[in-house]
Amino acid sequence: MASFLFGKGSKLKGTVVLMQKNVLDINELTAAQSPSGIIGGAIGAIGGITGSIIDTATSFLGRSVALKLISGTSADASGKGKVSKEAFLEGLLTSIPTLGDKQSAFSIHFEWDSNMGIPGAFYIENFMQGGEFFLVSLTLDDVPNVGSIKFACNSWVYNSKKYKTDRIFFANKTYLPSDTPAPLAYYRQEELKTLRGDGTGERKEWDRIYDYDVYNDLGAPDKKATLARPVLGGSSTLPYPRRGRTGRKPTNKDPKSESRSDTVYLPRDESFGHVKSSDFLIYILKSASQNIIPQLRSVVTLQLNNPEFNTFEDVRSLYDGGIKLPTDILSQISPIPLFKELFRSDGESALKFPTPKVVQVDHSAWMTDEEFAREMIAGVNPHIIKKIHTFPIKSNLDSQLYGDNTSTITKEHLEPNMGGVSVQVAYEANRLFVLDHHDPLFPYLRKINATDTKAYATRTVLFLQDNGTLKPLAIELSTPHPQGDSFGPVSKVYLPAGEGVEASIWLLAKAFVVVNDSCYHQLVSHWLNTHAVVEPFIIATNRHLSVVHPIHKLLLPHYRDTMNINALARNVLVNAEGIIESTFLWGNYAMEMSAVVYKDWVFTDQGLPNDLIKRGVAVKDPSAPYGLRLLIEDYPYASDGLEIWAAIKSWVEEYVNFYYKSDGAIAQDAELQAFWKELVEVGHGDLKNATWWFKMKTRAELIEACTILIWIASALHAAVNFGQYPYGGYILNRPTKSRRFMPEVGTSEYNDLAKNYEKAYLRTITPKNDTLTDLTIIEVLSRHASDEQYLGERIEGDDWTFDSQPKEAFKRFGRKLAEIEQKLTQRNNDESLRNRYGPVKMPYTLLYPSSEEGLTCRGIPNSISI
Repeated sequence: MASFLFGKGSKLKGTVVLMQKNVLDINELTAAQSPSGIIGGAIGAIGGITGSIIDTATSFLGRSVALKLISGTSADASGKGKVSKEAFLEGLLTSIPTLGDKQSAFSIHFEWDSNMGIPGAFYIENFMQGGEFFLVSLTLDDVPNVGSIKFACNSWVYNSKKYKTDRIFFANKTYLPSDTPAPLAYYRQEELKTLRGDGTGERKEWDRIYDYDVYNDLGAPDKKATLARPVLGGSSTLPYPRRGRTGRKPTNKDPKSESRSDTVYLPRDESFGHVKSSDFLIYILKSASQNIIPQLRSVVTLQLNNPEFNTFEDVRSLYDGGIKLPTDILSQISPIPLFKELFRSDGESALKFPTPKVVQVDHSAWMTDEEFAREMIAGVNPHIIKKIHTFPIKSNLDSQLYGDNTSTITKEHLEPNMGGVSVQVAYEANRLFVLDHHDPLFPYLRKINATDTKAYATRTVLFLQDNGTLKPLAIELSTPHPQGDSFGPVSKVYLPAGEGVEASIWLLAKAFVVVNDSCYHQLVSHWLNTHAVVEPFIIATNRHLSVVHPIHKLLLPHYRDTMNINALARNVLVNAEGIIESTFLWGNYAMEMSAVVYKDWVFTDQGLPNDLIKRGVAVKDPSAPYGLRLLIEDYPYASDGLEIWAAIKSWVEEYVNFYYKSDGAIAQDAELQAFWKELVEVGHGDLKNATWWFKMKTRAELIEACTILIWIASALHAAVNFGQYPYGGYILNRPTKSRRFMPEVGTSEYNDLAKNYEKAYLRTITPKNDTLTDLTIIEVLSRHASDEQYLGERIEGDDWTFDSQPKEAFKRFGRKLAEIEQKLTQRNNDESLRNRYGPVKMPYTLLYPSSEEGLTCRGIPNSISI
């Protein structure tokens, strides 16, 4: 049939869509050292977005960019798909309605005759001297007997001299390795070899190589000894997921540590994209941490001469009146769009933060016991609370090292506040729960308390009341024994009180609990259990699953921008003396402590149903929705999350079963098996001997693994990230540090507390300087970019695959998410569900699938993109 499809010397018409180099190059902007250089560069860059960028669109014409089609059906003598002659961009097209912002379209014609078959891939060469461009797509029109063939590219293309192998792109047809057309098999394998690299040398910005390394770039021992940090990963003592390898040289003082630099290598397509607002959000994050925050600290400590808040009203003034700034600092930071929103519009030179949702309706409701407990199931860290499985509460710490860490909370402490219900009855009825922040913290308490911070290991016992809300019954605060760790903790139990100094003591006890929860949230729930654990999946996927592999196509949206935000985090957030170490209780031990927690990480328990069952807050029940019955019926994170989980799993199940017709096809998929083997043995290699890893031999295992991964990257991250400012922007509600121990009766601190509890509370928690830092950073981290891709969306639109059934299934997935959002809105209108609003009158919206741009406290992006 092919003999009459094309005539001799026939031409195939195509359209190439590309974008010029991004003017807002984050790495270039933030390489500037002086504050004025950084800020000035940003302002200049922003102004230039609408003007000429690097090359005008017409510079792509002539012989600047060459493409060669590769046949997917007709092979040459060596068995490889035949390659056409070079074709060049011909004319600028301006009438294409689907062009995105800053995109340019060009016509192109390829010589293609009857012997060449059907195109399945193409090579592209960039001969321009001006740098890289972003290739969006190629569309071939009117291909005989086929129609249109689309190539969704979305990749940076540098000058051809930068590459050791030719840049290749494949049509949007999806193939299992065994189904790959023979003429394309060679090209499929060669592209994967290119992406794997050879594991040597320092990576350059134009490289596209994915490889692994340990976390050995957090410290800077060559600067000073106090900036040295232990290597995370590669040991049983401090295991860690792997990060992307950069190949930077080792430090002089510690050959095991990697030297640091302003920019961190990323495989080029993992960089933030073209002219898009997420670029700017990340730029703001970096510039804020490197120069704006130090200047604000200077203002507070030197010019205002008042490093402490004295009243709760002082804290609220951050939102109402703001902090007056000198004009020199104001002139540098106020022109930046995001920071411009933080300045008063009435002529006053004041920095004013947006009012966090938790105090938008009521200034003091956060202080109530009901809200304190509600945020454990509907706050920013809603998946730590557990059912009490044994009473008294046991510890998993080694008693040889740390003595007996069994809780000292007794039924005598609890029963007076249980409304006549005994501990035994409540325990048997599954009505006793605990927020346990004891074991991860206790081994580090002696070190932490040797600094200017002071902390306790904490346990908080809660009772599920008849009205569905949780009531805190007791808080245990524990410190190491003065004679040594092996003597066990010194513990004291605090009980609720509503009046007098006892009420102030109880408020402080709750603050110590929340400080621990804030640290665990940021370092474990957020950083480790979403950002860090996903990166090895991204690396393994790109090294072993071809872009035409169905699982690569399934997972790709859930990787967008993650390696980039992680690299930035290692540079300014989780590095030695970075934002986290500086403003959170765990300080210099923050990342090390997260490595200790990672020892107990279990991939199969990261899926929501298994997590709920493991924590004892749900039980299997075939008659209940999704086969689970929640023991806390009104548990907003869990009930909303189960809706999202089920929708993701249904979509994944339909998709996987379309491409894999049997379990045997899973075992025979060489790329999938190589991907999973390397993920387990290298990417998460410190846990490779764990027996819980899927063997990846059945469709059920693949479906569950993909569902868990998508859940982590989308809904779990959304739940623990986008509420950071709405809840934690009010530092009284979620302090990040504790600086004084609980006052003892008869001391001046106790007397101070009795006289002025607000001042005593503020002297105990996060100080003003650190509060300004926290608010500035989490305000950025809690925002959505204007070009965010949400669950149920794809950046390629409808062109992400050629196969119609998966496309239809994906559309059903999108419609299901819209239905879920309506259902969640109805739940929030049900006044009988008290945990959905709480005393602060703040609805639980973090798992609403959609969102607008900005600080919305809702929306589930596809990926960990901020």
